[in-house]
Amino acid sequence: MAKPLQSPKQAVDLARRGGTVSRIRRDPPPPPKKVASRRSREREQLVMVVGVLSFALALFAILMGLSLYGGWSPGHYTIAIDTS
Repeated sequence: MAKPLQSPKQAVDLARRGGTVSRIRRDPPPPPKKVASRRSREREQLVMVVGVLSFALALFAILMGLSLYGGWSPGHYTIAIDTS
């Protein structure tokens, strides 16, 4: 069998406990920003309501535009009520 070549570097013992400890000093992470949860929740609800209403209004405007373009109108129908 071939004999490994000698290296000028010293071998590292990986089985040894406690090895070298990193000497890099790091600053602790900044504390999280405090947010008033009640105000943010109210704002979130307001934004949600405004978003839903704007989507409904846009959908209504598109449907009305398509119905006017197609020549359809609710006035074309007559409702007859039988009272007998």
